[in-house]
Amino acid sequence: MKTIKDFDFKDKKALVRVDFNVPQDDQLKVTDNTRIVAVKPTVDKILNDGGSVILMAHLGRPKGEVKDEFSLKHIVDEVSEVLGKEVKFVEECVGEKAEQAASELKAGEILLLENLRFHSEEEKGDEAFAEKLSKLGDAYVNDAFGTAHRAHASTAVIAKFFESTKFFGLLMADELKAIDKVLKSGEKPVTAILGGSKVSTKITIIENILPAVDNLIIGGGMAFTFIKALGGKIGTSLVEEDKLSLALEIIGKAKEHNVKVYLPSDTVIAESFSNDADTQEVNIYEIPEGWMGLDAGPKSRDQFNDVLLNSKTILWNGPIGVFEMSNFSAGTVALGDSIAEATNLGAFSLVGGGDSVAFVKQFGYGEKVSYVSTGGGAMLESLEGLELPGVAAINK
Repeated sequence: MKTIKDFDFKDKKALVRVDFNVPQDDQLKVTDNTRIVAVKPTVDKILNDGGSVILMAHLGRPKGEVKDEFSLKHIVDEVSEVLGKEVKFVEECVGEKAEQAASELKAGEILLLENLRFHSEEEKGDEAFAEKLSKLGDAYVNDAFGTAHRAHASTAVIAKFFESTKFFGLLMADELKAIDKVLKSGEKPVTAILGGSKVSTKITIIENILPAVDNLIIGGGMAFTFIKALGGKIGTSLVEEDKLSLALEIIGKAKEHNVKVYLPSDTVIAESFSNDADTQEVNIYEIPEGWMGLDAGPKSRDQFNDVLLNSKTILWNGPIGVFEMSNFSAGTVALGDSIAEATNLGAFSLVGGGDSVAFVKQFGYGEKVSYVSTGGGAMLESLEGLELPGVAAINK
């Protein structure tokens, strides 16, 4: 893997693609700076070498139009604070202004370009636009794992203009190593936990990881499709009726690969999708009519805990209950506790996907697991076995 560790950036301008698509409040202040913090090691390495950094990023979906609310000028102060250094800003990413700002940049300085997506050519992967961007720097660094699954001008096409000076940033390298650890090099037993609402969104992931894992824990709303397929009564629980035969196929394929599949054995049910609804704990195969399962029950939590404490490598993608409602968060909290304990005992744990990452942040598990992925879609496509355009462009 060709990373920035393989290059001395002294007196070089590094054009670094980062993922600064951060959440903001009504005053456009950054409310979660995780993605900015994540690129600091890469920036520090380049600056410590005696180089300068030109940051490229996008924010929101301006769809090729200049819109003030999507301007990166609103996040400059936060970026400066996180990186511990004044960050210069230029109100363009290509053209005379950008070229002048880049040419005047001195060693040890940082420049942030305006939102790449103010130009429709960015998302189209336009080669001429990529070439204009490439003129701003001496080396190209991709440290934006969150956009690595997009074949955009700044994430993939630009790399062809840096034949021998294109590298992965330290964040990208860590993300790729973490996924590789689960799919290829992880110590066994390997356990994958897939939750969330729908089987249909996880089919390709399941099929791709079966050869790599020893245990597959299925929870959340998607579990009820499996339970109904196996003959269970699920009341008004979430189900994909057209995926019942697929659920049985997945169980069959898992057996072929000697993968043990663990479904919840009990569930916390409610009369309506509300935190104030009446609840009870029942066998997951015997949910009464008019009731729906919204969380894993205590027996399921104990069973999952036993599997996880005997695992050496763990992948977690998707909650196993409606954790956003306090009365249905116990299952996912227990799962988090089990993964944290397994990690403390020496297991490697990777958490990825929007809802899982949101849970980990909300409930304070970020420091208790081995790695929390910054890229939702990119991580999922990696787990599906797809080569990401942003990765392929550096590896070519």
